[in-house]
Amino acid sequence: MYRKFFKPLLDRILASILLILFAPVMIIVALLIYFWDGRPILFIQERPGYRGKIFKIYKFRTMTNEKDAQGNLLPDEKRLKGIGKIIRTLSLDELPQLLNILKGDMSFVGPRPLLKEYLPLYNKEQMRRHDVKPGVTGWAQVNGRNLLDWQTRFVYDVWYVDHCSFLLDLKILWLTFIKVLKREGISSQKSATMEKFRGNP
Repeated sequence: MYRKFFKPLLDRILASILLILFAPVMIIVALLIYFWDGRPILFIQERPGYRGKIFKIYKFRTMTNEKDAQGNLLPDEKRLKGIGKIIRTLSLDELPQLLNILKGDMSFVGPRPLLKEYLPLYNKEQMRRHDVKPGVTGWAQVNGRNLLDWQTRFVYDVWYVDHCSFLLDLKILWLTFIKVLKREGISSQKSATMEKFRGNP
């Protein structure tokens, strides 16, 4: 009952309230990105959601568009700097996902939506992470975030699918708040973001 009815209802109500409360912050962040690096202000990318259905995720763009002599984008760690790095550190880049929650593509809590190119790389157990809506935060995020290796991350994702409840969601939201304040797990140990998943051993 909670997963099918109350969770989606609470998601939309809370997303509506937060969109109103954070509207001034989102406007300021958008202006900072525009004057720091121009357009586009939003980073929009297709991601697989519930049962693998593809949707467009919205985030504030935190990386510059800098390219090398051959016209290729520079590595993430070289493009994540200045205002963008501050926005990422404070997790303000996630605010536009409130629109995804309002649309019903996402929930506040659930496995993070990953790249659609990963879909054919999952084994049967890992694919179960798509049995719930993806979330802005999740059990893996409060247990290491980008510091986790992929196998551990998927174990946490599937564990959440099997134990989803109102109390667990409240716990994850509270732990997320603490993690954001402490700025933990934002980058992996090898790069500015999470390394790509290349399949199971």
